[in-house]
Amino acid sequence: MARPDPILIQVPERIEGESIVLAAPVAGLGPLMAAAIAESIEHLRPWMIWAQEAPSMEDSEAVMRRMQADFIARRDLVYQIYAKDASGQCTELLGGTGLHRLDWDVRRFEIGYWLRSSAVGQGHASAAVRLLTAMAFKQLQARRVEIRMDDRNLASRAVAEACGFEFEGLLRRDSLGVDGEPRDTRVYARIAA
Repeated sequence: MARPDPILIQVPERIEGESIVLAAPVAGLGPLMAAAIAESIEHLRPWMIWAQEAPSMEDSEAVMRRMQADFIARRDLVYQIYAKDASGQCTELLGGTGLHRLDWDVRRFEIGYWLRSSAVGQGHASAAVRLLTAMAFKQLQARRVEIRMDDRNLASRAVAEACGFEFEGLLRRDSLGVDGEPRDTRVYARIAA
């Protein structure tokens, strides 16, 4: 049986939760992302290689367009996290999330997430992870969904555990941290029932 071309797989461009909306990248919204990252650079710097300095609006727009192209091609499924008002409209950009390191043959995906500083501690990351996990298992027929993080990232660990991901192990000195030094990576996963 021929493997379907991933570009033909239906992936929702909008996923609605009670208080947030996950929306696929759209050209023209780079300045919103630049502002969120600039506000949060000190908060993000220890964990995100791409957040070592505040991006320009032009750089953020280029990133947004690349993310949009990757989403369409099914190479990386990035979503922006927006607050949702009572009418269901997107308001403030709260951060980003997505399914990364896609393995369409195995149907294995890895969830990543970040929040702007003013949105931390309000349950938005957990809400986004729950929405993405449900979509991955239901609509994409995932067999495995992972969350990986630096062993020292306690906030990210708390999100994985709160969302029912099981700790599978510690990969010792498996990658480099943002400082270029070896780091340990915690691996959490959920598998299809």
